[in-house]
Amino acid sequence: MNGEGKDGEHPYPRIPADIGVVVVSYRSVATIDDCLQRLRAADGVAAIRVVDNASDDGGLAVVLRHAAADPRVRFVANPDNPGFAVACNQGAATLTDDIRIIWLAFVNPDCLVETDSLAQLRTHARQLDGNALIGADLVDEAGVRDPAARRRDPDFSAMLRTPAARHLGMPIDVGRSLQRVDAISGALMLLPRILFDRIGGFDKTYRLHAEDLDLCRRVRDAGAIVAVANDVAVTHVRGVSSRTRPVFVEWHKHRGLWRYFRKFEAQRRSIGTRAAVFAMIWSRFPFAALRAMVR
Repeated sequence: MNGEGKDGEHPYPRIPADIGVVVVSYRSVATIDDCLQRLRAADGVAAIRVVDNASDDGGLAVVLRHAAADPRVRFVANPDNPGFAVACNQGAATLTDDIRIIWLAFVNPDCLVETDSLAQLRTHARQLDGNALIGADLVDEAGVRDPAARRRDPDFSAMLRTPAARHLGMPIDVGRSLQRVDAISGALMLLPRILFDRIGGFDKTYRLHAEDLDLCRRVRDAGAIVAVANDVAVTHVRGVSSRTRPVFVEWHKHRGLWRYFRKFEAQRRSIGTRAAVFAMIWSRFPFAALRAMVR
């Protein structure tokens, strides 16, 4: 069978398929259908694993429909919500025995890839000898760039001295198709499976947020490169699932930042600095939660 199958899927991709895609869903019914349709049509995709964290919005029924239509789509239905990092590791683990999978792509259910997006990221990674974690130029529906696509490592001591240091976003280098950065967004990542396994996957002690910063830092510590493909634009409809539980999300965002500080920076700082960073992070939580509720 060649060409498109029913529902427009491509059960036999047009170019070599060695990318395993992991999608973690939670209350993502607004975008999961479009996300999966696009992934099924994407070049280079050998398998799609959806890990659903106990959604109650009907999204799992959408996933089931895609799984019935395309044998590459399989799913894990968690009875509760163990968090994004745990679910990513679950999805990757289901691909361990699939010898076709050389690359892993983690794609949020609110990311809408083009047909060649993942294949282009793979090409960029190959140009770096396959020792790289690659992200895309994430833009919203109006074409506005997501600052989380290009970030510096957090420096909490600097944040105490200069509030501007809290903004981690880096400008795009329009002169480069591939721009090296400290960190990319967990909304869309591609890396070799062997590299993911070597660093032990995502740190499961993060529940939401900062796990991507952590992963990027450990990738670089392992001697690999983190970069953004400036020539690969992907639409990111931000915050689809987080809108349903804004206070919960903000709580774990701040908890993740404190976890990151304790893991990578705290041991180099005085007790006074640690206390000041703790106060800085958690004093912002009520205001951030209120803003999120208003949004």
